[in-house]
Amino acid sequence: MKKNKFFKKYNLAQDTISKKEIINLNKWLMQGNQLTKGKLTLQFEKKFSKYLNKKYSVFVNSGSSANLLMLSALIEGGKLKNKKAIVAAVSWVTTVTPFMQLNFDIDLCDCDVNNLGVDINHFEYLCKKNKPSVAIIVNVLGHPNDIHKIKKICKKYNVILLEDSCEALGTTLGSKKIGTHGLASSFSFYYGHHISTIEGGMVTTDDFDFYNVMLSIRSHGWSRDIAKSKKKKLLKKYKVDEFRDLYTFYYSGYNLRSTDLNAFLGLGQLKKINKISQVRYNNFLSYKENLKNFWYQGSLSNFISSFAYGTLVKNRMEVYKYLKKFNIETRPLICGNIGRHPFWTKKNGSSILINADIVHEYGLYLPNHYNLKKEDILFICQKFNEIAVPKFF
Repeated sequence: MKKNKFFKKYNLAQDTISKKEIINLNKWLMQGNQLTKGKLTLQFEKKFSKYLNKKYSVFVNSGSSANLLMLSALIEGGKLKNKKAIVAAVSWVTTVTPFMQLNFDIDLCDCDVNNLGVDINHFEYLCKKNKPSVAIIVNVLGHPNDIHKIKKICKKYNVILLEDSCEALGTTLGSKKIGTHGLASSFSFYYGHHISTIEGGMVTTDDFDFYNVMLSIRSHGWSRDIAKSKKKKLLKKYKVDEFRDLYTFYYSGYNLRSTDLNAFLGLGQLKKINKISQVRYNNFLSYKENLKNFWYQGSLSNFISSFAYGTLVKNRMEVYKYLKKFNIETRPLICGNIGRHPFWTKKNGSSILINADIVHEYGLYLPNHYNLKKEDILFICQKFNEIAVPKFF
């Protein structure tokens, strides 16, 4: 079906990097600055930490790599009591695959019917039954989980909590931003996310030991980037001299580094994050006001840096095709039930989860981005209301 050329295009996402930022990047490039990871990466990490009120940040090449780095550092840092994990069923493929690649025994947790994070009752059931070492939750489309209850359950069962906040940069819950509650949290700076470094991601934490293990794993497993005190201990423990240390690998590492070129963009993007988040929140409220007859995400958040507007409809394919006529993009509500995707079912069979299955069958999301205007949302809602049939949990 061809899109109608007489209607403007309503993209799900648009690049947040402005022409002015590209011009500034070009000037910086022409000055002959270092392009690989260097001082700008350190500056970006420091400013991102300050924004979230966290002690440490590690800049990597994607949000997916951020998830891989968090989990690998738990293993290499000796923080796990076993290799059992709970993973949110409504998530993203690279929230789950690091656990599969690193040979974890995984339980998928069903979603909450309000915020689409993990269902509290199912989460505690899995913690009690299987006594996992680690759990990762996803703040879906910018909406926080019931984080305070989750933290209590994790403390009760001695479970390390990780947050995938790749869709939630800027959302607040009380006085704290989302992505600051667990041992560590991942963020994404991919095209169309809240801020963009073209490709990129970040891990944040307050744990000094964990932070240094991540710095090493990010760059092959060597000691070049870690704190002097940590490096001194490694040299002493393994009886390595200063010269040999240059090519000694202390952890099973990767090359997950980003570049100073990406960090240059990130530093400029951070200056706009508050404005971007406010626009996304206002857009969410406009959708909510104009789609009153449909299910919407709700949470305890006092400020939602909305990634997209999620809802449920009985006639999803019909809605998709109808909106496409008017150049309105829509997608499934991220993965639906990740336990029904081929990469999972080939190894584990299909996972039946009541709430996540509803999202899988009926969920979709509508555009939300920094450049979307109120009149755009009114048009999208008008067309959506003309065809969509409401579905509820």
